[in-house]
Amino acid sequence: MERAIVHMDLDTFFVSCERLKNSELYGSPVIIGGGDRGVVASCSYEARYYGVRSAMPIKMALRLCPEAKVIKGDMEMYSQLSHTVTEIIEEQSPVVEKASIDEHYLDITGMDRFFGAYRWTEELAQRVTKETGLPISFALSVNKTVAKIGTGEAKPIGRKQIEANNVRPFLNPLSIRKIPMVGDSTFQLLSRIGIRQIHTLADMPVEVLQQMIGKNGLDLWKKANGIDSNPVQPYSERKSISTENTFSTDTIDLVKLRSIIGSMVEKLAYQLRTEQWLTSTVVIKLRYANFDTETRQCRVAYTSADHTLSCCALELFDKLYNRRMRIRLIGVRFTNLVRGSLQINLFEDTQEMVALYQAMDQIKTRFGYDKVNRAGGVKKLENPKYSKQENPEH
Repeated sequence: MERAIVHMDLDTFFVSCERLKNSELYGSPVIIGGGDRGVVASCSYEARYYGVRSAMPIKMALRLCPEAKVIKGDMEMYSQLSHTVTEIIEEQSPVVEKASIDEHYLDITGMDRFFGAYRWTEELAQRVTKETGLPISFALSVNKTVAKIGTGEAKPIGRKQIEANNVRPFLNPLSIRKIPMVGDSTFQLLSRIGIRQIHTLADMPVEVLQQMIGKNGLDLWKKANGIDSNPVQPYSERKSISTENTFSTDTIDLVKLRSIIGSMVEKLAYQLRTEQWLTSTVVIKLRYANFDTETRQCRVAYTSADHTLSCCALELFDKLYNRRMRIRLIGVRFTNLVRGSLQINLFEDTQEMVALYQAMDQIKTRFGYDKVNRAGGVKKLENPKYSKQENPEH
């Protein structure tokens, strides 16, 4: 049976959320971000007309579009509205995968036996907009890759159906940038040898492509040919991530303990960013030598930046540790996770800070986590025993 896969994407999600609060923003160029030295987290189509793009420095964006209204982001509101949309989709859809805070994949294979798949999807999109006020686009096709590209071509507030016999004709004239896994470096590499459109990439010998870009060459070639067998994974949110240290010898060394907390936070924050999570709650756990265990938590604006999370964790530790008794175990946990990335969340940080995190994460990913760390967290533990990160809670 031919698969029927839908990709649904909320149009300019952050901007649309802000317009629900302030109707005067409709029709105006809007930038979501923070501070003169911050970066653009999202922008309206009116701002994009002037060349404004996500991750662009705010100052540059305002030079391109001086009349744009800059609004600080509200991740808590965005996550609540995202959750509402997910509930509406899950209520009607047999299989749902939440790909990000504003994207969903649906597998509605077999729906045509009871109800036209395209008509059903259109009515679901209309219900989302009616109940939330948020505009949404979608594309229906035979797999996730083609559906996602189709949604991008359908925006804004678009509807598109790409049937199996029309997949190649639809993909062929598009830029290779439209393929989800093609980043700037891959685009530059391929464009240097004249590969700029998908049809050229699709007709290229797969062996040559693998020699050029490595093991991802086959996956890229398949996507260019409209081939994607990846299933829609049923949606289940992760609730928290955590790590703990149990000491071989109980300690009261405050300098050591604070250094350990900083290192633990940095490691967990890196995991948040690589898995594209944001957290709003930091929890510190202490177990004393007599096995008494205490925890304390605090709320923060949704983030995955370890410099923000470290400050919160250390403040919690200072408030929690008041017995002056030796400590046996210390733990850090991040809870209330939502999908999101560092670039769309650092509303108050500078583009230099964003670039620093990106550079550090690239080094860690390529050469190993311990190759670059903050100075406060480099102190080594004496025979540390790291617990495994807890399994996702559903």
